[in-house]
Amino acid sequence: MKNKTTTFLSLLAAALLLASCQRNHVLPKPRGYFRIDLPDTGFVVLDSMERYRFEYPQYAVITNDPYSPQEKNWINVEMPVFKASIHITHKKVDGNLGQYLDDVHTMVTKHLQKANGMRDSLIVNDEHHRYGMFIEMDGKGVATPFQFYLTDSTRNFVRGALYFNFLPNNDSMQPVISRIRKDVDHLINTFEWK
Repeated sequence: MKNKTTTFLSLLAAALLLASCQRNHVLPKPRGYFRIDLPDTGFVVLDSMERYRFEYPQYAVITNDPYSPQEKNWINVEMPVFKASIHITHKKVDGNLGQYLDDVHTMVTKHLQKANGMRDSLIVNDEHHRYGMFIEMDGKGVATPFQFYLTDSTRNFVRGALYFNFLPNNDSMQPVISRIRKDVDHLINTFEWK
């Protein structure tokens, strides 16, 4: 009887050991994001606008603003590779520069509700009569990570804003936002009034 008990206990231990080894422990996987391939840098001159010219990234496409076809100097710098657009609007200054600056302030304030923080930097270039501000907004749900405006302070006012064509998670999109920021810096630095 002792052999039968020992054999039974040995088989039971072996069965328990085998059963415990075959269990699949399911662990949640961390959320992953797609790999983002950034295109090569190169720039093209946009010289077809009536009031201004600048260089934009070669991976982008210039389109007319579909919501304001009567405005010939309103364009979109479409970046299909990033599913993003920079909306650029132009207005003539005629004693109303203060109103345009208030409009920029209103647009930025709308986005600040979802922002964790904001940084702005002045743009001053006396040689090309290019003055303005670049405004960055941090936060996961901010609709536009940055906006800018440029003016010659007497005749022209341009406003630009980056938008993605999907609901972005700006934390995971940071490499793309940083890349577009560099390209927009180049756009601003090459911007000239006609």
